[in-house]
Amino acid sequence: MELLADPQFWIALFTLAALEIVLGVDNLVFVSIAVSRLAPAQRPLARRVGLALACITRILLLLALSFLAGLDDDRLALFHVAGQTISLRDLILVGGGLFLLVKAVMEIHQELEGSRGDDEEGRVFSSFAFVIAQIAVIDIVFSLDSVITAIGMVNQVPVMVAAIILAVAVMIFAANTVGEFIDRHPTIRMLALAFLILVGVVLIADGFEFHIPRGYVYFAMGFSIAVESLNLWAKRRSAAS
Repeated sequence: MELLADPQFWIALFTLAALEIVLGVDNLVFVSIAVSRLAPAQRPLARRVGLALACITRILLLLALSFLAGLDDDRLALFHVAGQTISLRDLILVGGGLFLLVKAVMEIHQELEGSRGDDEEGRVFSSFAFVIAQIAVIDIVFSLDSVITAIGMVNQVPVMVAAIILAVAVMIFAANTVGEFIDRHPTIRMLALAFLILVGVVLIADGFEFHIPRGYVYFAMGFSIAVESLNLWAKRRSAAS
């Protein structure tokens, strides 16, 4: 109760939750892309289950503070290549980045081949369990940034856990809206897939200790979204006239 009466608790909570939401945008895009392979009736439930699983994953990672804090320590190094220390964190980032690249390229190929079509008839849908498994695997990679950010900002575990739960609750609330918007607009879907390629490259670079400032990545994404929003607005005006 004393913690709840502390103003610094609430400031830290909402600040960290806001950052968690920003860092979780790429995860939300991936979830929207992944569940589009399910039958339409299954997509809302899959989004909620996938993001709830993300919440559990992030809390479990958070509770392993001592392990995460030492991921880059030489004592936890797995092996050395060309004088560079390779840790478990590096392997996770590189593996996750490669997964995103392969997933996004396959989806783009299917888009260009026209296998999706404008309607749902004749499509071969993925299984619910397979899509949730994909979300679970990639969320481990996406969670690293947000969990490490939480560890760096706040030293109170209850604050970090509460911030993660709050951020995931907001994303669950917005997931259906974002997913349905991406499904309705093919150009937005293609842009989202391009974002996944961008994020994949950033993760691989991080795994090889080449750190690309996140500000550049977010600016590129924001600028692309702004341009596409103008295109959609222009098309809507043209159709109305």
